[in-house]
Amino acid sequence: MIPFFDYRPGHRAARDRIDAAIREVLDSGRLILGPQVAAFEREFAAFCGASEAVGVASGTDALALALRALEVGAGDEVITVANAGVPPVAAIRSLGAIPRFVDVDPDTLLIDAAALEAVVGDRTRCIVPVHLYGRAVPMAGVLQFAERHGLTVVEDCAQGHGAADAGRSVGSIGAIGCFSFYPTKNLGAYGDGGACVTSNGELAERLRQLRMYGFDERRHSRIEGLNSRLDELQAAILRVLLTELSSSVAERRRLAGLYHAALAGTGQALAPPADATAHAYHLFVVRVRERERYVAALDAEGIGHGIHYAEPVHEMDAYRRFDWARGSLPVTERACREVLSLPLYPGLAEDQVTRVARCVAAVR
Repeated sequence: MIPFFDYRPGHRAARDRIDAAIREVLDSGRLILGPQVAAFEREFAAFCGASEAVGVASGTDALALALRALEVGAGDEVITVANAGVPPVAAIRSLGAIPRFVDVDPDTLLIDAAALEAVVGDRTRCIVPVHLYGRAVPMAGVLQFAERHGLTVVEDCAQGHGAADAGRSVGSIGAIGCFSFYPTKNLGAYGDGGACVTSNGELAERLRQLRMYGFDERRHSRIEGLNSRLDELQAAILRVLLTELSSSVAERRRLAGLYHAALAGTGQALAPPADATAHAYHLFVVRVRERERYVAALDAEGIGHGIHYAEPVHEMDAYRRFDWARGSLPVTERACREVLSLPLYPGLAEDQVTRVARCVAAVR
């Protein structure tokens, strides 16, 4: 068997340091918002090239809190994509805001800045571009459009740890960058976790209040907040894994290069960006017709796989009421029928990559 994802090779390499970090937390008497969270916030902000990071309970919470910090509310519209799963849309809806879906670029499957003009409206407040699969959105067009229309940009970096656009780390480009530390991510905790990253001190302070009931230093609620905190144990583990993130992303790029070489000429793999350091390869995605045949072939060989994502959000029952009919996002809809994610993680052996690629290339 080749699992689609396996955290255990990385854990074995870091086990002694992780065990020591857990013991330190348990011996400290502090489990919530203590020195480990504070230290991780400093270290992760520095990694992202920002001045502030605010640890929260999940990536979805990070998005919801970022929008709340920017005073997005009921009836406001937020532009995003429909091929990146439910979390960004769930975050938008948690505030009573309305998602406005924009189609994606057919080559990258990332937000198409050229299509933004068709969806912006009088109630539009914000754009949430998603750095999907580990590939950074080309942000110049998005930022120029946002400035022209007086909009704020919140980056969804849930799959982007270690990616960059034009030399800038994702998360440091928009007003706020939102990260998930779900275990499968490039920087994954041993449970849920997330963070908001910003270089705006006022936004960072507002985010810290919002994650803790809107409290000030006297535990007086100045604004309406909620409970969304990264805990000390997860922060301690993430601090250990953060020291390995650059090398683990480099390994992902190396393995992705093997896939690209093995699949050259098949037309199946998404083309890599010109700048090899821009892609963090959270996922290695191919596009195939009649995907069920490829799934059957991989299953027969005991090879794990994923689909990110099989159904565009605007076609899901919960979100149909926003008047985005099937056929309204043609590039998105076709991509969701064709994408297939192959195993890719540090610890995956070269011969396993070869075996996976051979299986995919053999399907006719």
